[in-house]
Amino acid sequence: MKYYSTRDTKKLYPLSSAQAIKQGIAPDKGLYMPEEIPTLSHDEICELVGMSYTERAAHILGKFLTDYTYEELYSCANKAYSYVKFPGGAAPLTALGDTHRILELWHGPTCAFKDMALQIMPHLVSLALDKTGEKNDAFILVATSGDTGKAALEGYADAPRVKIMVFYPQDGVSDMQKLQMTSQTGENVFVCAINGNFDDAQTGVKQIFADDTVANKLSEHGIFLSSANSINWGRLAPQIVYYVSAYCDLLKEEDIALGDKINICVPTGNFGNIFAAFIAKKMGLPVNKLICASNKNNILTDFIKTGTYDRNREFFTTMSPSMDILISSNLERLLYYIAGPEKTKEYMEKLSSDGCYTVDKDVLDIINEHFCADFSTETQCAQTIKDTFDEYSYLVDTHTAVALCAAEKFKQDNQTNCSRIVTASTASPYKFAADVLASLTGNDCQSSFEVIYKLNELTDTEIPLPLKKLENAEVRFKGCTDKTKQAMLSAAYKFLGIE
Repeated sequence: MKYYSTRDTKKLYPLSSAQAIKQGIAPDKGLYMPEEIPTLSHDEICELVGMSYTERAAHILGKFLTDYTYEELYSCANKAYSYVKFPGGAAPLTALGDTHRILELWHGPTCAFKDMALQIMPHLVSLALDKTGEKNDAFILVATSGDTGKAALEGYADAPRVKIMVFYPQDGVSDMQKLQMTSQTGENVFVCAINGNFDDAQTGVKQIFADDTVANKLSEHGIFLSSANSINWGRLAPQIVYYVSAYCDLLKEEDIALGDKINICVPTGNFGNIFAAFIAKKMGLPVNKLICASNKNNILTDFIKTGTYDRNREFFTTMSPSMDILISSNLERLLYYIAGPEKTKEYMEKLSSDGCYTVDKDVLDIINEHFCADFSTETQCAQTIKDTFDEYSYLVDTHTAVALCAAEKFKQDNQTNCSRIVTASTASPYKFAADVLASLTGNDCQSSFEVIYKLNELTDTEIPLPLKKLENAEVRFKGCTDKTKQAMLSAAYKFLGIE
């Protein structure tokens, strides 16, 4: 399997999967995509039903990462998804009523769905360094809206031949997310806030990646740049697995029959998580609609409904901060798959120069075959948290609530023909305890560590151990820098000890 940049119009620079994972982002600023989407037959799905999550992961990843052996992939998955790392199971399903099924992706060490990819990705990267004969060490540079940063730090902490630095928006993450990142242990990690939002952080990181002088300077010091964001195929590919696994578990529980189509609802800002579901569908997983759920920053809702992507709009800080994004990087991969590299390059250049673009009608028609979209206001999000707990005694975080709100709207609009709706639950409610508690009580809650105990007392739900252990954690990283590329680069050089 070869990989090409989404902007490589002549397909001149094919890479192996190990090369694509090591490199992260293409020199032309495009994202790597496989030359084709492998197939998944109904017979294979039946075989996967009887497998463990580790075995399913090795099998599915083997279709994309063809320069890795099955034994290597199984070993990577076995290390990543052990009971020690995921005591609640890697990706269990919970039923809410007749229609809704919650895919719980937050049972890992950082209590967010990013663990599902970022526990296995460091193992894939380490193998990639060996497979490509890379002599330099990796410098992982990350922009985060909250969860990716901690999951990447946790996954790469003290990993050999790797240093990792995370930038996050100073006022754009929850207190729990900030504490998780700033207290991270490990000799090879560094965390820095920026005076800006996530899009500013992401833009700065992308600009650093695109600067040849930076790459050359790092190379002189025996270092090369790579990424742990979902722009890296090694981060996105493992996310395909849990959608296939969810379908297998529905079959195993006899909740559906083989061939029955499900709907998948995903709360998303950067479009990576739902794009992984799209890849699963294109492989042959029986999926009807992919429901793209947005918060008040509903740029993806508008795009899917109109075909116009316009980031020239007001940015909102919401109670679902991991979705507070106006530049959805992985949308580029969808455009590439549907419209090809020439159109994709054109759209991305317009986004860079004008802040907006409009896709051709035939492209929008294909998008609408697979996707529908909705969003929730802050009031609707809070109400969904309360309604879900009141009706099912089931507690959800603010991002999952956004998705459940959209899923319920989809159900109401499709009452005569609505199959199972699998909703991706992306974080523990205790990561956003203040907003969850306020949603349940109707009272403003002071954001503090004590609020998780109040939420625990009110709901009689379990506080995840990784979060409980943070109560006495030492804050190691207190720095903040400007949102410009140069300021972020200076902070990175200082961490690396480069003048």
